[in-house]
Amino acid sequence: MASVCVFCGSNDGADPAFRSAASELGAALAGGGHRLVYGGGRVGLMGAVADAALAAGGEVLGFMPEALVEREIGHNGLTKLLVTDSMHTRKAAMADHADGFIALPGGFGTLDEVVEILTWNQIGTIAKPVAFLDVDGYFGSLFRFFDDAVSSGLINDMHRSMAQRAETIHDAIGIATGPAPGSPSKWTDPSVR
Repeated sequence: MASVCVFCGSNDGADPAFRSAASELGAALAGGGHRLVYGGGRVGLMGAVADAALAAGGEVLGFMPEALVEREIGHNGLTKLLVTDSMHTRKAAMADHADGFIALPGGFGTLDEVVEILTWNQIGTIAKPVAFLDVDGYFGSLFRFFDDAVSSGLINDMHRSMAQRAETIHDAIGIATGPAPGSPSKWTDPSVR
């Protein structure tokens, strides 16, 4: 069993395909015997992925900062909800408990979480796979930014390859449960700076 961390929006978004993909992903993770690790919320795409995993008999581990639990958005039906003292602690705990990561559509929080994981891979803190489930082309502009950063000499192509784009749920799970792409640390190998 792999533990897969899913980063996604606390809103549903305007495209109904986002919520559908979140539900299908949660069910597929549970159906494949994988544990879902996520931000612990009961709202938006976060709630959809957790509810679907639970309904399919899956194990769901949520992490939520105390300040958000107090606002009553913590999911009470999880296998386990762990309350952290801050957003920073939450992100580190999710990373520690996950073997791989999938990003669904989301906003600033989702982008912050997944890019931090890519950065930790880049500097050699972790070596874990990262998939972006590109629902209805949502991540197209982000991937163009990544490519522009490579052509501008600001991201090494080897590090750019850590952000893997998946068109299907099956492919996203395959990436997240597979090996991390080889990537020498930016700080220990000067040839990849």
